[in-house]
Amino acid sequence: MPIEELGGAVVYAQTQEGIQLALVHDVFGHWTLSKGKLKEGESPEEGTKREVNEEIGLEVEIIEELDDNEYIANYPDKGKTRKQVTYFLAEAKYQPLELGESEGLDDAEWFAVNEDILDLNFYDDILPIVSKAVKKLTQKEHNN
Repeated sequence: MPIEELGGAVVYAQTQEGIQLALVHDVFGHWTLSKGKLKEGESPEEGTKREVNEEIGLEVEIIEELDDNEYIANYPDKGKTRKQVTYFLAEAKYQPLELGESEGLDDAEWFAVNEDILDLNFYDDILPIVSKAVKKLTQKEHNN
């Protein structure tokens, strides 16, 4: 089975109202993280920065690696592919999100970091990554 390496990020911004997360919504009804396939010779950090910019129009600074996961995607034309994703915590300036052309995404929005954010419809493998980021960000906010 072919393997694809991807990079993705929990993108956050500091605002006067507190910390916000930039999330993307897919055509299957889930909120998820901006991610994409790494180009040949590209590091996970470089690929993540490029993909976030292409998907939602933000320039991000990678803060730290959060986690990784793996899943199998099944394509009608090429069959099954194992996808290995490295997720980072990344900071951006707060600005309107501009959803790039993407077959699988239909929306992008900022969400306030509070207890309600974890009630959004996330994939089971994405929720722990978002939870970890929220915990780090809320600790950071309380330490400032």
